[in-house]
Amino acid sequence: MRAKTVLPAVAMTAVSMVLTLAVVVMWLGTAMPWPIALVVGLGIDGGWLATLAYERRLAAQGDHNRTVTAVGWSFGILATAVLVAHALTAEHSAGAWLAVAWLPIAAKALWLVHGMWERTALTPVALDAIRGIQQEARDEAAVARARLRAEAATEETRLTAVTEAGARVARVQARTAQTLSSAWSTLETARAGEETGRALTSVTRGVTPDVTPHWELPVWGPSEPLTARSLEAVPALTDEALDVIVDEIRTSETPALSYREMAARFRAAGHSASEVRLRAAWKRVA
Repeated sequence: MRAKTVLPAVAMTAVSMVLTLAVVVMWLGTAMPWPIALVVGLGIDGGWLATLAYERRLAAQGDHNRTVTAVGWSFGILATAVLVAHALTAEHSAGAWLAVAWLPIAAKALWLVHGMWERTALTPVALDAIRGIQQEARDEAAVARARLRAEAATEETRLTAVTEAGARVARVQARTAQTLSSAWSTLETARAGEETGRALTSVTRGVTPDVTPHWELPVWGPSEPLTARSLEAVPALTDEALDVIVDEIRTSETPALSYREMAARFRAAGHSASEVRLRAAWKRVA
């Protein structure tokens, strides 16, 4: 993984240094002896390479120096300026020379990217741990989504069933109301009919003379509610009262009754108690 960032930076640096040296020798060689132009080109490349090496040493130690970084960028800008000036003054292929004038700045940018990669690089163990955490989070999210979808489908099914059941109840109630209405109408017609009234009068006089029948329709409507007294539960027997009743039933015959016979007579007498309390009372009195 480290080679993915360092190799492009090294290649770009080498190309830019060779290009800078060639341009300086060709451009300044016409105005001064070529050895002097070669020294100038090597000076630019050497200063750039020296500052780059020092920056890499500081980065390996986890340190950073702004002055060294500024000097390195100054050499890169100087090399780029030389290339741009040569491209602007060249008589032939000025566009081609100008197109490669950005190589020194690009090389510095690649080394900057490589330094950022080194500062943020993680060990394989840490990367595996991060991948495991991410996979666990994705699994939990998928399970939560599946649970929500299942709950939504279940709720939809339940609502559909309730709605259909309500519709069936409504249809049954409507048919019942229609039937009752028809029956009521028939009864009303029969009561109001003249022939039916005379027939009922003749039947009633045959059973009870001098009595004119008064046929009222059956009541169809809300009935009277039950009183609170009729809904009260029978008070439970206390343990003492239960013991007395159980003992009286058990000793009502000689020899004393068994538990099964006593329980049957206890229920037959109208008393009420749970099986647990009744058996506990039997144990206490027996």
